Amino acid sequence: MAGDLYSILGVPRNAGDDAIKKAFRKLAMKYHPDKSPGKANESKFKEINQAHEVLSDKKRRALYDEFGDESLSANFDAERARVIRQYGGAGPRARAGGPNAGGFDVQEVFGNGAAGGADFGDLFGDLFGGRGRGGARGGARAVRPQKGGDVASSVTIDFEAAVKGTELSLQRSDGGEPVVVRVPPGAAEGSRLRIAGQGQPGFAGGPPGDLMLEIHVTPHMFFERKGDDLHLDVPVTIGEAYRGEKVRIPTPTGDVTLKVPPRTQTGQVTRLRGRGVVRKGKDPGDLYVRFLVHVPTSESDEVAKAIEVLDRHSHDPRADLKF
Repeated sequence: MAGDLYSILGVPRNAGDDAIKKAFRKLAMKYHPDKSPGKANESKFKEINQAHEVLSDKKRRALYDEFGDESLSANFDAERARVIRQYGGAGPRARAGGPNAGGFDVQEVFGNGAAGGADFGDLFGDLFGGRGRGGARGGARAVRPQKGGDVASSVTIDFEAAVKGTELSLQRSDGGEPVVVRVPPGAAEGSRLRIAGQGQPGFAGGPPGDLMLEIHVTPHMFFERKGDDLHLDVPVTIGEAYRGEKVRIPTPTGDVTLKVPPRTQTGQVTRLRGRGVVRKGKDPGDLYVRFLVHVPTSESDEVAKAIEVLDRHSHDPRADLKF
């Protein structure tokens, strides 16, 4: 990724989780392809998502702060990187594999008989998952099958796909066949999926590890999610609010018709039971509709006179307002 992740979100390196989330939501709304179409904005939107995926994850953020862009590699190994960083620099006892190799003699670093007589094969085996073990002394050792390591990754989906569920085709970093992942309905920000057998290959005949996939969700332009409940602001005209007319309300399962309570005031809330997020094995959430009375913006004399008539029939709405 080009550019510093903190700079992409426009936050300082010591920014807290709330500041990172707020910056991400603001930028995501600005560059969302549905709101701002175009290849440049689409590329910017993807860049913002990738930055948020890393900085909103405490472990990935810590690795990024320590290693920078190097940590963003799919096969990045932090422990190995620390060893290379510690011992890889050229020095009086370095053994260069080439003019700029920066290599070193592992026997000189660890000692021929260090750690109570263990050889460097044992030490590397402990450090890198047992792959270095293999009978450097006393004949061959039995190698037990080992399960491959789990692979952590993340993906960003839009709000509608998270609520309704979706199917993703993820390209493997090793160039293998794409992995098809089904995201169940109701996935929330930070949800994690385990995809069995899609991690690192096993060793000595052991089974492969799993893919641990973290889900990030882009904000919706109108809906807000709180748990399994959805919240939606719906503008209504003065006439609709006064008379109590029927209006169209979008929901995850399709549009419904809702009767506005007569004499509705701005901020009044109505609940639509079971029209929120639906998750397997859970009671469905509700949809909370908050009405916002829309005042005409026309400057015509007719509208002005109508407003004057309304004012004569209105009481002081701030009569009970106090500190």
